[in-house]
Amino acid sequence: MSKKIHEFNDIIRKLRKELFGKGPERIHTIFTENMAISTLHGNLTPTEKFIASTPEGLKMVHAARTSMIQDLYYKATPEGMEELMGTKLLHLFTDIKIEEDFAISVFIFEKNISE
Repeated sequence: MSKKIHEFNDIIRKLRKELFGKGPERIHTIFTENMAISTLHGNLTPTEKFIASTPEGLKMVHAARTSMIQDLYYKATPEGMEELMGTKLLHLFTDIKIEEDFAISVFIFEKNISE
């Protein structure tokens, strides 16, 4: 794994740990053209897993996880991300599969970030 990908993953992990109290256990990221595509495994806290054990709770955890992340990135790009990538973050698309504790995030940057 390149140093740049490792540092990018650390930014994601730190932000999610601060926001939810737990960061992903494993992150795999690829850079292609102007996108960084990250798969994140082991995201949920024990409390979120408990809440998600009912259909209503599952919907609530899903909405919270996706909305909170998107709102956070919309308000401000995580510290150091644009400096590391050398370009501005334009968009973030993210979703989580609660039952499998697996999330994906697609970061769209203004310029090509491929290594």
